[in-house]
Amino acid sequence: MHQLAILYDHPYRFQPLFSALERAGIDYVPVHTVGHVFDPIGGRAPAPVIFNRVAMSATAVGSPHPAHYAMALLDHWSGQGATVLNGADAMAIDASRARQLALINRLGLATAATRVVHDVDALLVAAEAIGFPLIVRADIGDISNDQQRFESAEELAASATAGVLPASANGLWLVQAVVRPRGGTITHIEVLGGRCLYALDTQIGDDQLICANAARRQPLAARRSRRAEPSPNLTAAAEMLAREAGMEACSVEYVIDDQCGTPRFYDINGLSAFVDDPMDVLGWDPDDRLVDRLWHHIRRMGG
Repeated sequence: MHQLAILYDHPYRFQPLFSALERAGIDYVPVHTVGHVFDPIGGRAPAPVIFNRVAMSATAVGSPHPAHYAMALLDHWSGQGATVLNGADAMAIDASRARQLALINRLGLATAATRVVHDVDALLVAAEAIGFPLIVRADIGDISNDQQRFESAEELAASATAGVLPASANGLWLVQAVVRPRGGTITHIEVLGGRCLYALDTQIGDDQLICANAARRQPLAARRSRRAEPSPNLTAAAEMLAREAGMEACSVEYVIDDQCGTPRFYDINGLSAFVDDPMDVLGWDPDDRLVDRLWHHIRRMGG
């Protein structure tokens, strides 16, 4: 049996991780979700340690919504005794923006004013409560077209009547107040093993201020990221969110509300796609730190 299995879906994003595993001499097997089949009655886990690299943002690539398949598969492997990192319970939070925001609120942190709805009538009522302009987001959706901004109740009603609201895999929408990030900046804190690995500030541009995940929509060459040093309380908040979400590796993102100066958290992303050009931005390769952490779990399992 292999020492480690990597469950993944993106066709090329994890090549740096695979290269780092090979440099470290770890016997691993990559398990791609496309075309994968599992027997929920028999079979066995492919390795004693499983690291999940499928997340909600995976819905933009490959087969529709592999996150749901991955949750069933990871739960099966966990039931067979494997140590599963970023497993099914973590994915249930990662895959639902509503659950993420509920966790953020439960831990006493701020986010944008939000209502969660599942039908158009409730959507229109929630919009009046939030006020315009506002954002309608899919709870689970493709990040390329998962949200729309509306300036008025008439505009929202027209889109609802035409059936052109953001598509949500589970039929839920979030109605959210618009938050303008101070300086057009989002801050991304990468957490590994419960500790901050690094943080980045990313400029998303004035035309992108309506959407917190705008940076992910931009071409890589258009992203302007620099090393950040969040305050200790914000770093501790990100570590707490990762811990409570049950995520071994994740990124936590927040913005500073330009209107009032409040840090507003909005995303807990289990995918943890590391910074581009890490040697230029950080001076070290975070995939090497991730491999060290995976070795820790392999040794604990006797590998």
